[in-house]
Amino acid sequence: MAGTSPAMTIDGHMAEDLFLRDLWYMAALGASLRRGDMRRVMLLGEPVLLGRTKAGEAFALRDICPHRGVPLSAGRILDDATVECPYHGWRFKPGGQCALIPSLVGGEAIDAANIRVRSYPLREQDGLIWVYMPTPGRESALPNADPPRVPVPNAAPRWSESQTFACAIDHAVIGLMDPAHAPYVHGRWWWQVKPRVKEKRYGPLPTGFVMLRHAPSKPAYKLLGAGVSTEITFELPGLRFENIDATLFGRKVRVSGFTACTPIDADTTQVTQIFYWPRWLGFIKPFFWALGPTFLGDDRRMVELQREGLKFDPRLMLIQDADQPAIWYHRLKKAWAEHTETGTPFVNPIAERTLKWRS
Repeated sequence: MAGTSPAMTIDGHMAEDLFLRDLWYMAALGASLRRGDMRRVMLLGEPVLLGRTKAGEAFALRDICPHRGVPLSAGRILDDATVECPYHGWRFKPGGQCALIPSLVGGEAIDAANIRVRSYPLREQDGLIWVYMPTPGRESALPNADPPRVPVPNAAPRWSESQTFACAIDHAVIGLMDPAHAPYVHGRWWWQVKPRVKEKRYGPLPTGFVMLRHAPSKPAYKLLGAGVSTEITFELPGLRFENIDATLFGRKVRVSGFTACTPIDADTTQVTQIFYWPRWLGFIKPFFWALGPTFLGDDRRMVELQREGLKFDPRLMLIQDADQPAIWYHRLKKAWAEHTETGTPFVNPIAERTLKWRS
């Protein structure tokens, strides 16, 4: 992917079946998983049981009983923190070890403790549940990094919206970072955006890139007071932060918007937007109630429309400079895939650069 060319073409599938591994994926909001509850989610095409013991510990297991293949999520969590399979009552600890096979009477040449269900590293922080998806064959390897932190003191989700996009993660991510679509996808009689020339400076991050801090031009930012500035980051596998600083009522304030694209399977992606702000800033919440689901729904409907064209396997174009973030995404993805496949150190292929486009 030559960055100096005026345009590039890519396969319409955009490597839909290539999921990046050895990374943390945002699986759920912590508040959505109550004590004693569990549920089945699909992550990267794999069935995963998300559960929370009655003592409050969250855990993740492969949602298949090794005995007869029944989903463990159809069972229940017991008082001893084990998951009981609904078929024969086999019990598994949160770490995956089998704790009991009720049908055994003693003397059998089988030790339940030697039977395991695959467990996934899980972290719960900032009100989010993260699951680490390792490379096949290296499931026992420990994560080599932590999930990203929300850069807001005492971070707690204040507003969230999640929608299922009928597209591969590549298309969801590229739509997420696309700087030129707003006037056409989100424009309405009550929300009109007049295209104009924009120029922003970008730089590399450990596994992504950042639109460096600048003064935003959209009127909505005025809700946060004076001296507003923002930076927008993107990091693999599909994580976007917008960190907004301002001064309101004489107080410094930070609002952080987080969007996660989590692949369910090769053709479906869960897109979740979450905003964080100090508790005293709660009066801005109706703005998100009113507009958040609408704007995210606009993006969802556009990828559904895009799917009609992708049925014919077209060659797609990415142009300079408006599509440069998408070009960077593909370079990052390729570099990370080579890193996990060969074990060589990951080298971010992005250098600091100014981009200029009209939107």
